[in-house]
Amino acid sequence: MPQITITIAEGRTPTQIRNMMHEVHTAVLRTANTRPEHIRVVVHEVPRTHWATGDVTLTEMDAAGTRRTAMTADNQNDQDDQDAARRPVTPAHQEQS
Repeated sequence: MPQITITIAEGRTPTQIRNMMHEVHTAVLRTANTRPEHIRVVVHEVPRTHWATGDVTLTEMDAAGTRRTAMTADNQNDQDDQDAARRPVTPAHQEQS
C-alpha cells in the first residue's frame, strides 16, 4: 500500500490542504498501479516557528520580509501552490499492493 507523507509549514487553508491531498492521491493512483483504497496520504503541518532554513525560522523570515516581499499572504500561498504543483511528488514510503 502506498503511503505518502507530506510535511508542510502551517498557513494553508483546509481547502488548500484537501485539494493537495486529492491531487497527490490522483497522481499515485495514476502511476503506482494500485487500488484507490490502498493509498494513504498524511499531511503534517509544522508551525512556522518550528521550521528553520539556514538557522532562520520561517517566522523570522516572515518578520524580516525576506520570504513575502511585495506579496500578500494569499498571493504567496497561491504561488506556493503553483510551485508545489511543478515539483514531482516523492513518497516517503511506498509499497506495491
